Amino acid sequence: MAALLGLRGKSVGLLLLACLLALIPAGLIGWKAVDEVRRHFASAYAEQYTLLQMQRIMAPLTRELALSRRFANSIVTREWLRAPDDPERRERLFREAEGYRQQFTSGAFFIIEHASGDYYFNDGDRAEARQPAYRLSPQREEDAWYFATMDSSASYNINVNEDRTLERTMIWLNIKVMDDSEPLGLAGGSIDLSDFLDRFIRSAPAGITPMIIDSRGAFQAHADPSRITLSSVNASQTLDGDLGLHAMVGDAAEQEALRSSIQQATRRPGEIVTLTATLEDEPRLLTLGYIPELQWLMVTALDLSAYPLLDSRWFWPMVMALGLILAILMGAFAYATHRLILRPLHRLNFSAQAIASGDYSPRLPTGRNDEIGELSRSFSHMARRVEGYTRDLEGQVRQRTQALEEAHAQMVSAHRQLEASIQYASIIQQAILPDDALEQHLRHRYGVLWKPRDVVGGDFYVFRATDHGYLLGIVDCAGHGVPGALMTMLARAIIDHALTHEDADDPAAVLGEIDRQGRMLLPQDQLPASIATSMDIGLVWVDPVAGTLTYAGAKIDLHASDGEHLETLAGHRRALGHRRPARYENQQAPLRPGWTYTLCSDGFLDQAGGSDGFGFGNYRFRAMVLAQASRPLEEQMAAYEETLRAHQGDLPQRDDITLLAFRLEPPPYDAPSPQPSEKTGDTR
Repeated sequence: MAALLGLRGKSVGLLLLACLLALIPAGLIGWKAVDEVRRHFASAYAEQYTLLQMQRIMAPLTRELALSRRFANSIVTREWLRAPDDPERRERLFREAEGYRQQFTSGAFFIIEHASGDYYFNDGDRAEARQPAYRLSPQREEDAWYFATMDSSASYNINVNEDRTLERTMIWLNIKVMDDSEPLGLAGGSIDLSDFLDRFIRSAPAGITPMIIDSRGAFQAHADPSRITLSSVNASQTLDGDLGLHAMVGDAAEQEALRSSIQQATRRPGEIVTLTATLEDEPRLLTLGYIPELQWLMVTALDLSAYPLLDSRWFWPMVMALGLILAILMGAFAYATHRLILRPLHRLNFSAQAIASGDYSPRLPTGRNDEIGELSRSFSHMARRVEGYTRDLEGQVRQRTQALEEAHAQMVSAHRQLEASIQYASIIQQAILPDDALEQHLRHRYGVLWKPRDVVGGDFYVFRATDHGYLLGIVDCAGHGVPGALMTMLARAIIDHALTHEDADDPAAVLGEIDRQGRMLLPQDQLPASIATSMDIGLVWVDPVAGTLTYAGAKIDLHASDGEHLETLAGHRRALGHRRPARYENQQAPLRPGWTYTLCSDGFLDQAGGSDGFGFGNYRFRAMVLAQASRPLEEQMAAYEETLRAHQGDLPQRDDITLLAFRLEPPPYDAPSPQPSEKTGDTR
C-alpha cells in the first residue's frame, strides 16, 4: 500500500498527519487555555458581583449610621438626656428628632434615657410619640440587649432583627450617648432590608444564585424561602439538616473547605474568598464576602455550565472552514511536490538506471540551483568516480584475496603446530602422573578426578610406596595452561628431591623441604611481582600395618567419611612459597576400614555455577562427600563429576580440578616388592 501511494501520496499523508497531530494538542491546549480564561473571568465576575451586592447593602447602612451618630451626638440630645424632666429641652429634642426621623430611610427613630430606662420610639404613626413606649428593666430577658450594649466598650452596635410573623428584616443602629465616662442613653434609627433582599434575590442574572448566610452558614436570604433560618435559632444550636449552606454541599471534605472559607472571609472583611464546591450534586463556583457590621456573608454561586465554552452557532461553521482550509492546503502541497520534486527525481532515476546497467554516457540536468540540482551534480560526479573505481576494483580484490589466503594458510599451519606442541606437552604431563603405581598398589581402593582447565594444567597428584606404607597427595601449582604445566614439572622435580632428604612417613617435614627448595629455585626478590610461584599441597602417609595415617597440608584439607560421619583434617592456611614462611605440622588419625579419605584442590570448590553464579563451596562439597562416601570409589568419582557438571551448567571451567580419594578394605595393604632405599623410591 505504501509503495502504491508513492512519494506524492506519502508527502500529502504525512502533511495531513502532521497537521492533525499539531491540531490535536493545539486544540487541547487551546481548550484548556480558553477554559482557564473562562474560569478566571467567571471568578472575577462572581467576585465583582459579590462586592457590588455588599456595597448595595453597605451604602444605605453607612448613610444611616452617620445619620444616627449625628442624632445621638447632637447637643440637643445630650442636654435632654442630662435633664429629661426639663420641658424646654424636651420640646427641642422632639422637634429635632422629628427632622431626623424624616431623613431616616425607615422613617423611625428611637431614644432611651439611661437613668430611668424609658424607651421612646416614633415611626410617624404613634399619636403619643413623646411618651415612653415602655420602660426597660434589667430583670427582663428581652431587654438584656440594651444593658449588654451599654456595658460594652464599643461606641455603637448594629442589631439585625428578623420578624418571623411580619417576614421583615430590620437593622437597628444603636449609638451610645456618653457624658465623659457616664452613660446617658442610647439613640439611633433603623433600616428595612426586606425589599432589598427581595430585589437581591429576584434581580440575579442567569447562572448566578445569590444568597446571604450568617457565620454559622444559616440562610438569611435565599430564593427558596423554606431554607431561610430566622434569628429565632440560637447561635449555640445546631442547624437542622435541611437548613444552612453546609447541608447543600456534597461531602465532608467540601463542607470542611466551606467552613474554612467562611472563617477566612470572616477574618478578612472586604476580601472575597473563592472556592469550588458541589451544591445539590451540581458543580458551582462560590464567592464569599463578609459584612462585619451585620455579621453576614454575601455568597454568590456561579453555574459555569450556564456559559458553555462551545456554542453550536459558530462551532460547526468553524469546523467546516478548517476542513476546507486543510483540503486547499493538501491540494497545493501535492501539486508543488509533483512539479518541484517528483518530476526531477523521475529524470534522475532514469539516468541512475542507465548508469547501473554500465552506460555512463547519460548526463543528468545540473542547471537548477536548489537541492535537486545539487543532488544531480553530486550524482554525476559520483558516476565518474564509480566508473574509475570499477576498472581498478577487480585487480585490487584479486590481490587482497590472495594475500588473505596466504595469511590464512600461515595461521592454520601455526595453529596446527601449536596444537601439536600442547598435545605433546599433555602427554608429557600425564606421564608424571602415578596412575600405574596407584593401580599396582591400591587396585580398586582409589579414585581420581583430574580435569585440567585447558589441555594441560597446573594440578597433579603424587604417590610413593615403601615397604611399610605409602605416601600420596595432590599438588595445585599457581597458574594453569602452559605456565601451570611448566610449574608442575618443576614441582615434581622438587618433590622427588625433597623425598631424598626427608622420610615419606613425615609429611610435614617433606612440605618444609619442598618449601625450602622452592624458595631457592624461585627467589621472589628476583621475580616480577605479577608472577605467582606458590603451591597448595596435601600429603598423607598411610601405615596399613599400624592402622594409622599422618597428614600435613598447605591450603588443602583431608576429609574422611563413612556416609554417616564426616571428619576433616585441616591443612595450614598458608601455601608453600607464601611471602611469610609457615611451619607445617603432622596430624594423625586412625585408619578405619570402609571409610573414604578425600583430597581436593580449590578448583572444585571455586567453580562458579548455580542460578547466582556462586562457587561450589566447602559446605556443598562436604555434604557431597558425606552423601557419596559409602558407595564404591568408581561410582563416587562419577557422582562427583556429574554433580560438578550440574552445578557448572553453561559456565566455563574456572581452574584446574584434582580430586583423589582412597579407602582401606581388608586386606588393607598389598605390600610391594622390596626397594633399594626409601629415599630413591618412585613417586609414580
